[in-house]
Amino acid sequence: MDLSDLRPNPKSRKSRKRVGRGLSAGQGKTAGRGEKGQKHRFSTSPGFEGGQTALYRRLPVLRGVSNKAHNIGIFRKQFAVVNVGALAARFDADAEVTPEALLDSGLISKVLDGVKILGEGELDRPLKVRAHAFSATAREKIEAASGTVEVIDE
Repeated sequence: MDLSDLRPNPKSRKSRKRVGRGLSAGQGKTAGRGEKGQKHRFSTSPGFEGGQTALYRRLPVLRGVSNKAHNIGIFRKQFAVVNVGALAARFDADAEVTPEALLDSGLISKVLDGVKILGEGELDRPLKVRAHAFSATAREKIEAASGTVEVIDE
């Protein structure tokens, strides 16, 4: 056996359908295009809707997907946010607050691109908070309660 003996399996390669070659060929006369009408006589462009404004022209125009285009932000990070007041309600004094601890406590359901601590609410106990980002007021409130702030870099 050598390369010249190789052949495709029988019936695995179908010959193409030749339309419009006479009535006895099975695909003659209308050549599979039905009877009358615009699509029978010539081809229409993809997306053509019979003169109605096509869908791709009815939709609003978004020129390019960039960081500025309609605030899509292809490089924008989506943070799971937690307020300082929620930390005070769930954690005891001197507790270490990490993304895993926040997941276990039910304050967040997913870490997403990171955890961000925001400054809403009051904090009356010192906490060791480790997160990916902090707002300025959250950082002030945690440090005012003699807690520590640590940014996680990933």
